[in-house]
Amino acid sequence: MPQQGASALQGLKVVDLTRVLAGPLCTQILADHGAEVVKIEPPSGDETRRLGPPFDTAGDAAYFTALNRGKKAISLDLSNPGAQEVLHRLLADADVLVENFLPGTMERWGLGYEQALAARYPRLVFCSITGFGADGPLGGLPGYDAVLQALCGVMSVNGDAGSGATRIGTPVVDHLTGYVALSAILMALRARDRDGVGQHVEATLYDTALSLLLPHASNWMSSGDCPGLLGSAHPNIAPYDKFSAQDGAVFIGILNDGQFHRFCHFVGLPGLAEDSRFCSNARRLENRSALRDIIETTLAQHPRGALCEGLMRAGVPAAAVNSVPEALAHPHAAHRQILVQQGDYTGVRSPMRLFGTPGIPGAAPPRFAQDTRDVLDDLGYSPGEQAQLHHAGGVPGLAAQARCQGRMATPK
Repeated sequence: MPQQGASALQGLKVVDLTRVLAGPLCTQILADHGAEVVKIEPPSGDETRRLGPPFDTAGDAAYFTALNRGKKAISLDLSNPGAQEVLHRLLADADVLVENFLPGTMERWGLGYEQALAARYPRLVFCSITGFGADGPLGGLPGYDAVLQALCGVMSVNGDAGSGATRIGTPVVDHLTGYVALSAILMALRARDRDGVGQHVEATLYDTALSLLLPHASNWMSSGDCPGLLGSAHPNIAPYDKFSAQDGAVFIGILNDGQFHRFCHFVGLPGLAEDSRFCSNARRLENRSALRDIIETTLAQHPRGALCEGLMRAGVPAAAVNSVPEALAHPHAAHRQILVQQGDYTGVRSPMRLFGTPGIPGAAPPRFAQDTRDVLDDLGYSPGEQAQLHHAGGVPGLAAQARCQGRMATPK
């Protein structure tokens, strides 16, 4: 039984075969909330270790370190029988396996869920993260965030007439797919608590990207009108857009008539809310351009800091359009303890908070294969057996660790 006040996932063991973003994000959140996560990298390592600059002092890219804290790291060549046996020993008491190989890869190694693992480990929750799923017209193909944004219509509603269709600046499809996988894993664990058995769960970039089309897809299904580019504006609400203030850009997000009345009074336009062109959201949408011109002319007289603070305190959603450094330096980010700092490592905390079983961000992201020997020791491999694994090519991570530690047993 977990101790009172322990992290929510303490005692959960996760085998992480994922690379790049969606999978590592999912497993990092599991680690932040107490799960033991063993990250297994191929002999070449997780490719995000090399996606820089910037790099840290050990040569790992910031892309990698953002997604892999709190994990143990080993390297296995899973096409090798000896490495597969290491994986089986890890799975003997594991709760979750997460993988994001191309569909069919695990089966080619004899490690497919239905093929081999479900019967051998009936309580295992096996999570697959893929681009398109295993079957169908696009089944089995690789998927990348920006490609899915383009294919699934997300780019078509992002940007304006000047820019044309534009990729969203953060890899939002990858991010959300990580959270979809996390949700599926937790639901499957809850079902296992009830039924006693694990299951195969799946998260795909394709399904996730299409789910991001709200409200554009529902608008099209209801009206038949193809959604177009609106810049930062909202297709169903006005004023809900980016505007220029005296000293920079701001975003005003007005959802209802009450907020619009308060906005008009705050910026010195009390009669605007009574204007028949703007007296309801539907009328404001019809006259969006005229309303925008009036608001821009008025906001040009207001410094954005005082404007946004005053509007927010009046109950009108508003914010300065901050840069990344400005956003992370905001006093509320410090109050919310958004940044995780451990020695030379700085990262962003997982966003969910549990007050009874709080998560504690784990150790700084691991170096390549840094825990290989410790993991093998825990699995019962003797030094001689470990050396045999290395010389057979199944556990190349032992060589990397030996270079750091200056030791390697001689096979017997």
